[in-house]
Amino acid sequence: MTKPLYTPEQRVKRDSSVWTLVQGILAPVQFLVFLVSLGLVLRFFWTGEAEQTALISVVIKTIVLYIIMVTGCIWEKVVYDVYLFAEAFYWEDMVSMVVMILHTAYVAMWWHGGFTPTEQLALALAAYFTYVINAAQYILKLRRARLQAAEGSREMPLTGEMGPA
Repeated sequence: MTKPLYTPEQRVKRDSSVWTLVQGILAPVQFLVFLVSLGLVLRFFWTGEAEQTALISVVIKTIVLYIIMVTGCIWEKVVYDVYLFAEAFYWEDMVSMVVMILHTAYVAMWWHGGFTPTEQLALALAAYFTYVINAAQYILKLRRARLQAAEGSREMPLTGEMGPA
């Protein structure tokens, strides 16, 4: 039996927080930005075309990543009372740090110059690979939370007594 992701109090905080909605909106937006950028990066590698568009798309993806990370830290503080590394999301946060380091390294390469577009976009692909792993972690965690919520509702008494909402 795995430990529940949320205590009843944390579930109430999660469900009542505007940051839950913000994360719910930003996550698919970030994924869409990722898909567009990935397509542009792969197009560059296959055809050599649209170099600047591909390079800039990774910067845009990184900006969106920073926004979702900051708002995610706020969400984690509201729900778990820590900005990062809450027990329930420890490994997701650890991998998020790797994702952030790689994206930040890309922006530093892009900003500094002196690197070829191929070198820069190869780093972007490494960052994107870790992002996909991290996104999968969060999707699996969401699935786990839904399954635990469904299990909890099945454990409610079937008599006339009403348990906590």
